Amino acid sequence: MMKFDFHTHHERCGHATGTLREYVIAAVESNLQIIGLADHLPLFAEQTNHPSPGECMAKSEFPNYVNEVLQLKHEFAGKIDVLLGAEADFIPNCLGLYREIIGSYPFDYVIGSVHEFAGNSLYNAEYWEQLTTQGKLDYKNSYYYHVARSAKCGLYDILGHVDALDRYLSGYKEYQTEVADETLRTIAENDIVIEINSSDEHWVPNGVLLERAFHYGVKVTFGSDAHEPERVGDHFEGVRQHLLEIGYREWAIFNKRQRMMIPL
Repeated sequence: MMKFDFHTHHERCGHATGTLREYVIAAVESNLQIIGLADHLPLFAEQTNHPSPGECMAKSEFPNYVNEVLQLKHEFAGKIDVLLGAEADFIPNCLGLYREIIGSYPFDYVIGSVHEFAGNSLYNAEYWEQLTTQGKLDYKNSYYYHVARSAKCGLYDILGHVDALDRYLSGYKEYQTEVADETLRTIAENDIVIEINSSDEHWVPNGVLLERAFHYGVKVTFGSDAHEPERVGDHFEGVRQHLLEIGYREWAIFNKRQRMMIPL
């Protein structure tokens, strides 16, 4: 069985701790065969170098990030496969810019994540609480529409923490919507992989949405979304067993923007 983790962060993003090297060492100590380093890309469309120091790395740090990952890839060859990844926000009006920049570097994979939609942050529980029943349903639908658009844009290999709203918004699951199924069909039709994100005890996606993802043939992979080195590979075996129970028999790994399906 191959053990891997495609979603980790480090100190450059401003809300994680530990160096890239510490994450690689933690992965080796946890007997992983593959470790993906996938920190938040800078906000390239902004004029200033570091407009969101608590959310993502500075533009000036991006080349250093790439070079350090490539050095670690070389240094740890034979011990563990170190992959150059990134987590890129889905910003619809900036796709051309991000496509150009991503294509200029030797990425092994790119994670696309929706962190903002409908003018709000993914984590805005206060806004959710003041919505009416219809407003909450509209909000949920807006999120799924954004995820579907990200799946169609052709920029990403993996969609990050799909359905993460379920972690932050009370009663989220009570608002049933057919748009969720439409989004899963779109993901499957565009042959994009979703990660099972284990950064919280509440894995996402989970429950009915993950079972529906299997029904539509959506491919999956694993990412801890670790923000501390000691969290690398968190819940890997539990997630693997859960996928087997649902019916999955394989999941995806990546190298040089190429996907390979391997047995669970």
